[in-house]
Amino acid sequence: MEELAKEAGIPVRTLRFYRERGLISPPRREGRIAWYDDHHLARLRTITGLLERGHTLTGIADLARTFESGRDVAEVLGLGEPTEEVPVRLTPEQLADYFQDESTPENLATALELGYLGTDGEEIVHISRRLLEVSAELVREGVPLASVLATGRHVREHAEALADLFVTVLRAYSTEPEPPQLRPLARAVMDAELSMALDRRLRREQQPEA
Repeated sequence: MEELAKEAGIPVRTLRFYRERGLISPPRREGRIAWYDDHHLARLRTITGLLERGHTLTGIADLARTFESGRDVAEVLGLGEPTEEVPVRLTPEQLADYFQDESTPENLATALELGYLGTDGEEIVHISRRLLEVSAELVREGVPLASVLATGRHVREHAEALADLFVTVLRAYSTEPEPPQLRPLARAVMDAELSMALDRRLRREQQPEA
């Protein structure tokens, strides 16, 4: 314990307090010897980093329980890596930098449920760099992360239906499991249709009431 506290740069009494609060897992024991490892050190450095960013110990404990009860990265990625999206590995401190005080246990639990986040040891894995960055941008624009996630849930429902539509149509005229033009054609159609739908929606708002 003394060696771990020295490596982490904290007093031994602080380390004992963290153990009592369940912020770090118990050591591996061999007889009367307690062994701490790199995972314990990484967790202590994470706690220090989150405290420096203004998180409370109660909040950090809630975050730890959220991730420990969430899905690991293998479950999130399913059968294989996404074919186009780039997963992002983050420390808890880096995730807090993206979303600041919006990184609540409730929001992170929702992100885990949706499959946006997974865990890999002490790391957090976001399934898509593009989704991570646009979510953070929306939060910076003043949209609560809870609303971003709720919107993402609705978008996914529509995206699943659209994926079924495009796959069904193109497979009807192709013998390949994934027709080569499936993704570029689907993206082009949806980009154009969404752009025109936004035009129509905004134009209706600008029209004076009769």
